Amino acid sequence: MEKDLDETLPIVSIVMPTYNRVELLEKSIQSVFDQTFENWELIIVDDGSTDATQERMTALDAKEKRIRYMRIPRIENKGIAGYLNIGIKNARGKYIARIDDDDYWCHKDKLRLQLDFLEKNTEYVLVGGGGILVDEKGVEKFRYLKNETDDEIRNYALFSNPIAHTAIMFRKDVFDRIGGYGDFDHAEDMDLALRLGKVGKLYNMKEYFIAYLAIGQNKSFLQQRQNTKKVLEVIKKHKNEYPHFTKAYLLNLTQYAYSFLPGFLRKSLQPFMYYFKRNHF
Repeated sequence: MEKDLDETLPIVSIVMPTYNRVELLEKSIQSVFDQTFENWELIIVDDGSTDATQERMTALDAKEKRIRYMRIPRIENKGIAGYLNIGIKNARGKYIARIDDDDYWCHKDKLRLQLDFLEKNTEYVLVGGGGILVDEKGVEKFRYLKNETDDEIRNYALFSNPIAHTAIMFRKDVFDRIGGYGDFDHAEDMDLALRLGKVGKLYNMKEYFIAYLAIGQNKSFLQQRQNTKKVLEVIKKHKNEYPHFTKAYLLNLTQYAYSFLPGFLRKSLQPFMYYFKRNHF
């Protein structure tokens, strides 16, 4: 397959935002280097880290031609969606993959499998996969797979994010056509998937592609209330395009109410909440 592709440009552009997580960041980067597919570029978008990120990533950029380090001063009122759009605007690949600085790919054939799928199935615009929740020592808490087929994804799309964001690959030309990430920080991934689903098919492989930090350490837990509020906005935005709006809205409204519980209660209940939503929707 790769012999038929233009070797002068990367086929896949991987976009990774980061801020003050240099130790975790380097583990994420290593998981990209460990991929069996090698025709990629990694664009690291740093919104003004104050730790050792700039020093280490500048050195890595100079040494490794596939690394592109972009340091962008923190801009007021520009959230992660804005920085992701900057990274993807500068991407040269036909396909875009996403990874965060506190995640790592746990399947060495992740890029190869997804690229093969999109090359062979032109009606699909996005392909994802499953995830593994781990603690800070890398010990697995639980794993989950998302709904697989386009019909299954659409049927449950409003209940919960139909994709694991850092397990995806999508077509850059379609992303550009729909205008990139919208103004839905904390739920930009769900909104993107639903908008891409309006112009093409979605698919989740039955493979575990991504490992990410357990509750209490990751950004999703710390920003839970904002996340859930934005999800409710996304659900309302797409209520006429995907089924079961009322049930999905009530489920997420319950989760929004849960976000007002004291932190120690949320932390104790969060494993169940994660497991329930990811294994049922």
